Amino acid sequence: MVPGQQVRSIRRRGIASSPVLYAMLLPSVVFLLIFSYAPMYGIVIAFQNFMPAKGMFHSSFVGLEWFSFVFRMPDFGKILYNTVAIAGMKIIFGQLAPIIFALLLNEVRGKIFKKSVQTFVYLPHFLSWVIVGGIFMDLLSTEGVVNRLISALGGEPVFFLGSNAWFKFTLVTTEVWKSFGWGAILYLAALTAINPELYEAATMDGAGRFSRMRYITLPSLTPTIILLCALSLGSILEAGFDQILVLYNPAVYESGDIIDTFVYRQGLLQMQYSMSAAIGLFKSVVSLFFIILSNWAAARFAGYRLF
Repeated sequence: MVPGQQVRSIRRRGIASSPVLYAMLLPSVVFLLIFSYAPMYGIVIAFQNFMPAKGMFHSSFVGLEWFSFVFRMPDFGKILYNTVAIAGMKIIFGQLAPIIFALLLNEVRGKIFKKSVQTFVYLPHFLSWVIVGGIFMDLLSTEGVVNRLISALGGEPVFFLGSNAWFKFTLVTTEVWKSFGWGAILYLAALTAINPELYEAATMDGAGRFSRMRYITLPSLTPTIILLCALSLGSILEAGFDQILVLYNPAVYESGDIIDTFVYRQGLLQMQYSMSAAIGLFKSVVSLFFIILSNWAAARFAGYRLF
């Protein structure tokens, strides 16, 4: 039997032996085909002067004109910088916070208290940014609780959501607050896989909590940390559209406008469909590059391949 026939035979035996599993997989595959692969034919409008009345098949072809136009826009460099800066800070602090939280929670011995804390910090993850954004708008307004506390301590009120100097900091802080509890799940799971005998041996040798954390816990978590950091590279241009759309305003476009919000305004509000498609395609190509890079980094430093 030739190699190709062997592969097909193995696949048929696998499907025949696990039909239920493949049936459970089928809805996800259909969903992916309909909503992820089928719409890809729309990429063609990035190379057209698209007119909705004419449709994709009759709109004039302009080649790379829209890409050239976008890259020459005076604001595009700033928008790209904001996207990378906000996403980069979210990746860095979004990894540090769950690691620190998992390490601290791992040292808690009271099971009831530990489970209560875990449940409490998980809850914000399940709230939409519409709800969370409304809460922070009240908390961070000039008359909000945070500014009242700053004034009570002798400081000047800060307009967190209307100041270009503070807006990036506000975005990163609120994102980390919302997601660090959920992000710590993988680290807590990795901590349970550490052999308890290592801690027992270290304790018998006189190692304290911080020494055990430094020489046992952190080295054991290193592969997981590297893997998750590598995986996050693929979202370097995903700065959080829903969060920024809820919290930003024209006063902070200079520091908070990202690729997704710019595409939203140009594509849906101003109906510049071809330009928006060109920007989206550019973003997708860059993201693909970073996904390939993250796969290499995961294999190189964590011994794990994504594909």
